[in-house]
Amino acid sequence: MSRASGSVIAMPKRHRCAIYTRKSSEEGLDMEFNSLDAQREACEAYVTSQRAEGWAAIRERYDDGGFSGGTLDRPGLKRLLADIEAGLIDVIVVYKIDRLSRSLMDFAKLVEVFDRHDVTFVSVTQSFNTTTSMGRLTLNILLSFAQFEREVIGERIRDKFAASRKRGMWMGGFVPLGYRVENRKLVIDETEAATVRMIFARFVTIGSATTLTRALVAEGVRSRRGRLVDKGFLYKLLNNRVYVGEAVHKGTSYQGEHEAIIDRKLWDKVHSILQESPRARAANTRRAEPALLKGLIFTENGTAMTPTATKKGSRLYRYYTSMDLIRNRATGEAVGPLRLAAGMIEGAVVGEMRRMIRAPEVAARTIEALRQENPTADEPAIISVLGSFDQLWTSLFPAEQARIVRLLVQRVTIGTEGIAVDLRNDGLGSIVRDMIAPRKEEVRA
Repeated sequence: MSRASGSVIAMPKRHRCAIYTRKSSEEGLDMEFNSLDAQREACEAYVTSQRAEGWAAIRERYDDGGFSGGTLDRPGLKRLLADIEAGLIDVIVVYKIDRLSRSLMDFAKLVEVFDRHDVTFVSVTQSFNTTTSMGRLTLNILLSFAQFEREVIGERIRDKFAASRKRGMWMGGFVPLGYRVENRKLVIDETEAATVRMIFARFVTIGSATTLTRALVAEGVRSRRGRLVDKGFLYKLLNNRVYVGEAVHKGTSYQGEHEAIIDRKLWDKVHSILQESPRARAANTRRAEPALLKGLIFTENGTAMTPTATKKGSRLYRYYTSMDLIRNRATGEAVGPLRLAAGMIEGAVVGEMRRMIRAPEVAARTIEALRQENPTADEPAIISVLGSFDQLWTSLFPAEQARIVRLLVQRVTIGTEGIAVDLRNDGLGSIVRDMIAPRKEEVRA
């Protein structure tokens, strides 16, 4: 049985083509037909024109929307390189070479990967062949111009940023506590601004970042991110010139467009304190800090805790220590800690005082008590005074603070379950009267 004779047509070798697209910004990516689609359409048309050579586009998409060409850390590019390593790609097709990379050094690394796996690189709008020396020269020249363009754009952006900062404009970044952004401008957030003003005022009174931080932690004061404040946060806040209405660029301050939270007088007081050495400030703080809870603090079994101090080098550590421990007496059973850091327990008690004064029912009882003494008592003035207690506290001398503690705190008990603070509501009336009297004198003046 004879076979019919005929010629065999040789089919061209199949070239698997991967199309890669990239766009630096995310603007417009949500459109039905965006820049990435336009790049891919042009590349698909080019691959179709080479069908006679065996070119065929693979279905896998390698798109990077919103990624800069100055880095190789792009998800689409990483998948492309992984598929090259796996031997799944023969030709890479892009609209322009800078879609793949704008960095000459990065592109050289990519070309090495391409060569190692016999992968050809093609740009639809720039015709060259990377397998020849002339093609490589052309590629390097084009890449040099692409990198030059990128650097020029970067310089323009930096110059515009600097010019805007010199005009006091907000140019983005982390928004400081006390402000929010509206229409690309800083606007004061009154709730947070009150916290900022309180911290500045209390630092002037206390003079110690360590002591103030302990007190703020005891009161539960937190940053915008929800973390308890620490000394690092405190120093950054106290040194942020945004709070006096300035914009800073590379160490130079300019008048900002936003409103200041802190007045210049308070800012200067804070920074005159900060200019002192930490050792000198610590010494001043030790001399100024009385034992606020002397005669008020006891262990669970009723034993008094007395103020004590330990000096290590130049530092003085204050404590409240049980008389059982001092006199080496047996307690018989667990009664809680026998020694506590003074700053920690004092901060906790002051925090309880503040919470009590802010409670609406306490304000109502105080108004009622004062009206029983004086039926014409001014209710708005009483409410205003109670609301300004935090500012009053930070402006008082330590001895005055100790007097208020004795008016408001009946007893502090340290036990195995924690700290119990028994407060006096009746003492608040005396404090309110003392605060209202100077205000009336100011009105008369």
